[in-house]
Amino acid sequence: MNTRREWLEALLKIVGPVLDHLSAGTLKQSLPLDYHPDRARFAPLEAFGRSMLGLAPWLEADAERLDPEERTLQKAWREKALLCLSRATDPSSPDYMLFDRDGQPLVDTAFLAHALLRATTALAAAMDPETRNHVADAFRASRNIPACNSNWLFFSAMVEAGLFVLGEEYDIMRVLSALRSFQGWYLGDGVYGDGPLFHWDYYNSFVIQPMYADLVNLFSKENPEIEAMRERVNARAARYASVLERMIGPEGSYPIVGRSVCYRFGAFQMLAQAALEHMLEDHLTPAGVRCGLTAVIRRVMSAPDMFDANGWLRPGVIGYQPELGEPYINIGSLYLCSAVFLPLGLAPEDPFWADPDADWTGRTVWAGGHIVIDHAED
Repeated sequence: MNTRREWLEALLKIVGPVLDHLSAGTLKQSLPLDYHPDRARFAPLEAFGRSMLGLAPWLEADAERLDPEERTLQKAWREKALLCLSRATDPSSPDYMLFDRDGQPLVDTAFLAHALLRATTALAAAMDPETRNHVADAFRASRNIPACNSNWLFFSAMVEAGLFVLGEEYDIMRVLSALRSFQGWYLGDGVYGDGPLFHWDYYNSFVIQPMYADLVNLFSKENPEIEAMRERVNARAARYASVLERMIGPEGSYPIVGRSVCYRFGAFQMLAQAALEHMLEDHLTPAGVRCGLTAVIRRVMSAPDMFDANGWLRPGVIGYQPELGEPYINIGSLYLCSAVFLPLGLAPEDPFWADPDADWTGRTVWAGGHIVIDHAED
């Protein structure tokens, strides 16, 4: 359980400044906005939506199966998260966020909606009526923003999923548009194009596969066409998770390739989600995945300049490397790294946490050990 505690401390260290300031109504005045200042108006919602994306499964974890110390901590963070939802969506709040224009808010409204899918009890069902109405209004406002013909289609779809879990009217055609488009953009061996073309980056993990899997699983009982996709989409997601596991090097490094590498270990969201949802392929062990992800977390968190003096994230992969941030990135964008911590939603006695340490593929093979040969999907 020391590893679970280490993960939780790392997660709360990352998201703590965001939720602490937002709950106090001081996020806009405190969040650093000098990195790509032309994106400053988007930064608060980016920081909040992306922090909640990774925090939500732990908030949803069954409190009765946690030890007393973690249960008490979880209760406090549940209350803080609900207060933050109110602060972010109440038009009279000093931290009311931009939801309805200029493109980017669609992205982070979707990440916030995804958090509600991951915490239907602790968040979606626990809001007071006024907050629920404000959140629903914010989600609907984001419909003003058209989605690009790319992974952005999932953002529009996820907003509808958020409305669905809130018990509001939703547009199934926005969901089907994303699911159908990516059926046509499947390239094989667990990978989708981000649009018709393939890009060497981690957007299959940052957005495409986690949202695709959760959307088909959520709506499969609502629509027979989606139900027919479910097995295939989940199998592809599990295959992609296996590819991610093989990208973890013996010492916890991983390939730095493509866009948005400043999202750090958020690149492993789909592997973390596969562990959370018990959809790892048979040749992977939960303990091996735990140890591989722990190695990545430790490697990244070891950099002393990952945070500024006030605890805010700084751009980079290992420490402070501002040259790695694309023009669309600001400090709020960086909080997508929280997505690696999804398995905290599993109970402490789950094999992911309880099984003895085990090596992951990269460590095993480079120590001269024996692994299962990797085959492309048929």
